[in-house]
Amino acid sequence: MGYFKDRLLSGRNAFISGGTSGINLAIAEALMDAGATVGVMSRKPEKVEAALALLSQKGKAFGYSADVRNFEAVSSALEQFHQAAGPIDIVISGAAGNFVAPANAMSSNGFKTVLEIDLLGSFHVYRGAYPFLRKPGASLISISAPQATETSFGQSHVAAAKAGVDMLTKSLAVEWGPEGIRANCIIPGPIDGTEGMDRLTPNPAFRRHIEDSVALRRFGTKQEVADMAVFLASDAASYVTGSLMYCDGGMTLSMGGAMSPAAFEQFMKSP
Repeated sequence: MGYFKDRLLSGRNAFISGGTSGINLAIAEALMDAGATVGVMSRKPEKVEAALALLSQKGKAFGYSADVRNFEAVSSALEQFHQAAGPIDIVISGAAGNFVAPANAMSSNGFKTVLEIDLLGSFHVYRGAYPFLRKPGASLISISAPQATETSFGQSHVAAAKAGVDMLTKSLAVEWGPEGIRANCIIPGPIDGTEGMDRLTPNPAFRRHIEDSVALRRFGTKQEVADMAVFLASDAASYVTGSLMYCDGGMTLSMGGAMSPAAFEQFMKSP
């Protein structure tokens, strides 16, 4: 249970892409704890089934298998959720891809895949949701990354994709704001217990290096990110739109050291 323990989102419907694992699953749980009905979407049916087994213990939850790169499949999932639950109040775009590779050793396909999952996928989710959103009142939340604003070795593909996600979200805040639709980004820092952070910290020494680059000198928790999502989805943030909300313990204040040339060399030598 997170910081928000009352029924802050009672009667609202939330759709979460990538909502079957990691930060996004924690967000789905937090939204349900706050009273929302949720629909989660993931590419793998088995992950959808596992997430539903957990979420259904909290209340009404729906699951859909679709690849965010396929607009028709995403649009169909959103339409099904709308038919089952009603107008959609909250949309979380959280599907993402990442790996560590220097630009001069990265394939065109690898670069393109991350762009398609993160950026094109976010557009598909929001564009697919648009006809089914509650207007006014809907809240769109993108899960971005520090690489969108701060350079980091081996992350050119993620930097390009997430910078695009940030600007897409701001653009929707401007274009859809007159209809009462808000759009914001959450930028998590190093969050414990996530697949992405497991990939980016291959050994204890590198984990300590990351911790030392964070002002609060610790990794964050999935619940801390989820609590920020609950806030942005709620009426408590009714005048917040087009914002980049950092939940990173102050990491981006000194991110140049997070994956410096020396740190990158150490990372690449890791087993």
